[in-house]
Amino acid sequence: MNDLEVSGNWIEAGLWLGVSLILLGKALKARSGVRRVLLTVAAAFLVFGISDVIETQTGAWWRPGWLLMLKGACILVFFVGFREYYRLTRRRDD
Repeated sequence: MNDLEVSGNWIEAGLWLGVSLILLGKALKARSGVRRVLLTVAAAFLVFGISDVIETQTGAWWRPGWLLMLKGACILVFFVGFREYYRLTRRRDD
């Protein structure tokens, strides 16, 4: 794996850690239903960042197989979590 790819993965890991910290900060100020969703998504971003650190060692996001599964699970949590966040926070025109 070349230095650019390794550096890119380290930068990406830092980005996901930053997103995780921002979501954690928002979660601490949110009401309980939204707090739960934001904490879950923040944890998923943290794990996703850790998976990029692991990727610096393995050289690929799909090897070993468990790393691919971990990344896929994180992406699933992102989609479900943000969908739930939207459902909980959208304004109703009743």
